[in-house]
Amino acid sequence: MSHDIVVVGGGPGGYAVAFRAAARGLDVAMVEEAEIGGTCLHRGCIPSKAVLHVAEVLTEVNRAESLGLRLRYEGIDGQALSAFRDDVIGKLHKGLEFLARKRTTLHAGRGRVVRGDDGELVVEVTPTGGGETTRVAGRQVVLATGSSPRTLPGVEIDGEVVQTSDQALWFTTPPERAVIIGAGAIGMEFASMWHPMGGQVTVVEALDRVLPLEDADSSAALETTFRRKGIEVLTSARVTGVTVDGGSARVGVEVAGQERSLDADRVLVAVGRAPNTADTGAEELGVVDDRGFVTTDAYGATEVDGLWAVGDVRPTLALAHAAFAEGFAVADRIAGVEDVRPVDHVHTPRVTYCHPEVASVGLTEAEARERLGDDAVTTTSYSLRANAKGIIHGSDGSVKVVHAAGSPPTGAPGDGGSVLGVHLVGPHATDLIGEATMATTWEAVPAELAAITHAHPSLYEAIGEAFQAAAGLPFHGH
Repeated sequence: MSHDIVVVGGGPGGYAVAFRAAARGLDVAMVEEAEIGGTCLHRGCIPSKAVLHVAEVLTEVNRAESLGLRLRYEGIDGQALSAFRDDVIGKLHKGLEFLARKRTTLHAGRGRVVRGDDGELVVEVTPTGGGETTRVAGRQVVLATGSSPRTLPGVEIDGEVVQTSDQALWFTTPPERAVIIGAGAIGMEFASMWHPMGGQVTVVEALDRVLPLEDADSSAALETTFRRKGIEVLTSARVTGVTVDGGSARVGVEVAGQERSLDADRVLVAVGRAPNTADTGAEELGVVDDRGFVTTDAYGATEVDGLWAVGDVRPTLALAHAAFAEGFAVADRIAGVEDVRPVDHVHTPRVTYCHPEVASVGLTEAEARERLGDDAVTTTSYSLRANAKGIIHGSDGSVKVVHAAGSPPTGAPGDGGSVLGVHLVGPHATDLIGEATMATTWEAVPAELAAITHAHPSLYEAIGEAFQAAAGLPFHGH
């Protein structure tokens, strides 16, 4: 069987390539060994957000009395929680499966890219349910096999007491004592799940702050909020060992030269994700680097003619929407679309669905100062404590704008320096980042953005207030 494109992997990056290419009129085959939707839909983004929504509702219930509501919380129905989570996954999967079968030739099996008898690339498909391996040929082949949780040397994952995110999402009873190793997005989201449900949570991070890829002020704000809630956060901390005995664990941690032992009935290892390139044929074709990533150009093309890669197998942002964007770019290039731009990951929004949420786009303050110099960069912040909806939500979040230093504005478009980055902490930050993404992508200046009318009262008017202040025209802020 021969096609214009064969996509290996049916996660966000893979089906983005497939669906865009089909919309361009190309004949597409997709090979997936499990279920369409990949980690994002079945073991990551979607189920975690479903459970985080439950935790958010519970957080509101816990402050109901201060809102004038007399409510009684009787505990968690684990089976109902599971049913809710599974229903969300099921509805989305049903829709994706329908689209995949309508737009592509779908092969259920594990795909491996090899050289055919004529030297051209083909994909060997080993059926998921067993059976004879077949070959699927395509003019172009795209690797989109995703990633898997990384583990720590010497820490055994038993799937019960010591888990990765692949196992930890499927709880029906939340842990009473949890230790989370890693304070990246996954670790902070699980802390936000388990703590409102009554768990004693300790987060252990080897680096000197939580969410170390975010702006330092966002990290500090989130850590302060976590500590205020009663979540213990240990930074600059090294895990020295994990022992399991009788359904519980003891985690050894070295902090500031002192040894500590943390007892837990659940240990989550959340130290990042590794690319799934083993046994895909990528190593044999010579396109894998020493970290296991597929090496490509800015458009996703490898050095092997006709072979492309998208998503987590590339050393780019490991986010579903980044994979979508990469998939669109690859499909458009293969289809011969003119003026296709490579994905600009600086202007790809970064989102963490902890409570409070954290979102950002563009450069952090440190990155901007490193690139442009201290004198060329300035920052402006606006607190959600001055925002009506922020007060109603009980938030102490903020908006921080990193922008190029410029002459004092007169209110005309073009005055002042362009917006380099926007960093949000607070309720619905992951939704509000959209306006900021346009601001940084279009290199807008604060005066232009300050002229946009924002609805009142709303959370997103806080972004408008921050831009007004950055333009030298503060309104409600100081």
